[in-house]
Amino acid sequence: MSRVAEAEAILREADCLFDADAVRRAYDELARRINQDYSGTLPLILCVMNGGLYASSEITQRLRFAFELDYLHATRYRGATQGGGLIWKRQPDTALEGRDVLVIDDILDEGHTLVAIRKALQEFNPRSLKVAVLAEKVHDRRAVQAHAEYIGLAVPDRYVFGCGMDVRELWRQLPGIYAVKNL
Repeated sequence: MSRVAEAEAILREADCLFDADAVRRAYDELARRINQDYSGTLPLILCVMNGGLYASSEITQRLRFAFELDYLHATRYRGATQGGGLIWKRQPDTALEGRDVLVIDDILDEGHTLVAIRKALQEFNPRSLKVAVLAEKVHDRRAVQAHAEYIGLAVPDRYVFGCGMDVRELWRQLPGIYAVKNL
């Protein structure tokens, strides 16, 4: 089977967990809470690449305060469907010391990547450090210190994609969240 045919089969057989309207409402609510908490501040928002690109774009378009934007790139997946060791591809260039920092990512799954990101960013002595994710996967395998202060949607313990999340580096651009039937 060609890669194109495989990609099309994955989407065709997938279950839509949250359609575009449900995702839009989740982004609206995330932004409402973030606007409430950060109004009157000048936070640094850090997008976690690649998956957090979509959530960062959607959330920041809804924010009604000034902010600075930078990104970081840390991964455990590198195109696979199970995480490996953490790989840092880029840390932010913007100074974090004394700043309110908001990290935006696509999903909180087991949380090992977010724990490592928090630990690394805390070394720069931000005034505050919070995390926003579009989705949180519901299961009992979460790393002890893994958490997000802002969560848009709870997804079941399945392999999900769309809204920045990928399946084999594909289908990040979908406006809804889907679950793979068989992987």
